[in-house]
Amino acid sequence: MANSAQAKKRARQAEKNRQHNTSIRSTVRTYIKRVVKAIATGDKAQAEAAYKAAVPVIDHTARKGLIHPNKAARHKSRLSQHIRGMQT
Repeated sequence: MANSAQAKKRARQAEKNRQHNTSIRSTVRTYIKRVVKAIATGDKAQAEAAYKAAVPVIDHTARKGLIHPNKAARHKSRLSQHIRGMQT
């Protein structure tokens, strides 16, 4: 365990940041799941709306370094591909 005051503070900060990052990662997964559920129901309009809501969240998470930019691009690409494949 941390012995110095500086190390104790860094441990507190690390835990606080870990919890914050976990929360944001969970939010991203929730937005992605909303798009996937909309695709599964077959409602293209709802899927597109969910996708438009999810893209800024995914981009923001990648920009902040919580997920890799390539992972963000992969999620957006695959979701977009599924939506484009849906019938109107």
